[in-house]
Amino acid sequence: MADADSPWLVMGLGNPGAEYAGNRHNVGFMVADLLAERMGGRFKAHKARAQVVEGRLGAPGLSSRRVVVAKPLSFMNLSGGPTTALRDFFKVPVAHVVAVHDELDLDFGALRLKLGGGDNGHNGLKSITKSLGADYHRVRFGIGRPPGRMPVADFVLKDFSSVERRELDYFVDRAADAVETLIVDGLERAQGTYNS
Repeated sequence: MADADSPWLVMGLGNPGAEYAGNRHNVGFMVADLLAERMGGRFKAHKARAQVVEGRLGAPGLSSRRVVVAKPLSFMNLSGGPTTALRDFFKVPVAHVVAVHDELDLDFGALRLKLGGGDNGHNGLKSITKSLGADYHRVRFGIGRPPGRMPVADFVLKDFSSVERRELDYFVDRAADAVETLIVDGLERAQGTYNS
């Protein structure tokens, strides 16, 4: 079991490289970048094939929590390796691991927070679950379904549309708030506030 003093590990899922930066599949990286900014830290390379920032989230004092925010450098379908290596290195209980990822089955910008469950065909979650088991938190960020007959793989590796980009910063900010609430106030409070 995790105690309150155990650190948290937030894995923003995505693909490394400038050509993927604005893709729908990389919304986890976008949320991780904002959390790092809030913590006042800069990403540094880690031997676990990830970029990491260490810091605290929450109000200063008793309610603040020690957090490691990470972006795997392994590509989405191999996210489990860096997640497990960071969990071991920072001694993070599985119940304090949070994966932030894109979700096809939610409308653009909608959020759902949950503990455990299936991978719903998401290769990043599939890889993490294979390495850790399923008992970690997920912050699911809606990207909607592909239009027409567009293959899912093409859709997730496309940038957000110009219409979506107008609201993207707002939704990324809201997702970062949801992660912070989950870590500081617990899942139930975060679900009550952000599940849409």
